[in-house]
Amino acid sequence: MKRLLCLLASTFCFLGGCASDPLPKKPSADVRAAPEKWVPGARPYEINGIRYFPLPDADGFVEYGKASWYGEEFHGRPTASGRIYDMHGKSAAHKTLPLGTVVKVVNLANQKSIVVPVDDRGPFIKGRIIDLSYGAAKELDMIGPGVVPVKVEALAKEARRPEPQDTVRPLLEREDLRRGEFTVQVGAFENRANATALADRFSEVFDFVQVAVYRDETGRVFYRVHVSKSGTLDEAETVEKRLGEMGFPNAFVVRM
Repeated sequence: MKRLLCLLASTFCFLGGCASDPLPKKPSADVRAAPEKWVPGARPYEINGIRYFPLPDADGFVEYGKASWYGEEFHGRPTASGRIYDMHGKSAAHKTLPLGTVVKVVNLANQKSIVVPVDDRGPFIKGRIIDLSYGAAKELDMIGPGVVPVKVEALAKEARRPEPQDTVRPLLEREDLRRGEFTVQVGAFENRANATALADRFSEVFDFVQVAVYRDETGRVFYRVHVSKSGTLDEAETVEKRLGEMGFPNAFVVRM
């Protein structure tokens, strides 16, 4: 088994503010996208010469990366959803999730979490996957660090927000996004032979292994190595953790 793990590790080469008030400035500048209609599959848009393609839905969406926050410079301005940004409220900006998606964001540095709606587009800074409002970031204790590692998980689609006098109608259309068919991606290669070699070695450990072909919007082709097949997100995350212990810390869950 040790020899197998060594072979797997050697083959694997590529997996696809401040402390307190007064309010500090956000650590880096950002750009907001122009407002767009509040629809599940919004039109593509371009920022700083980069074209973004919003997802048609958020089913099974889980993402790991860096989170930042934005505050005073955008306070009172319209978000991409058309709502006015309140830096003291709890909301988020994401480049491709459908506007109105409710996500759970976990600060992996301290395991604190918060549930917020995606109202805006961003962050448009390399290496960051989500921007939180100042109010949300404060709850996660990330104002001081400015940028923290997080897990982002889609929970539901926001149906509406209550008026001040309305406390009866539900806020969310509940969707069981934790059930379905999931797998774990351990590698993404432009060379098909490398992907096949990795898949062959994982076939000695897992019952289900596949090489999925993916073509991006520029025409580049990638061969993604997927292992395991699970009926719930919890089961898939258990496999993801196991792969981390096997020496593949960048493995992540995807919905099939």
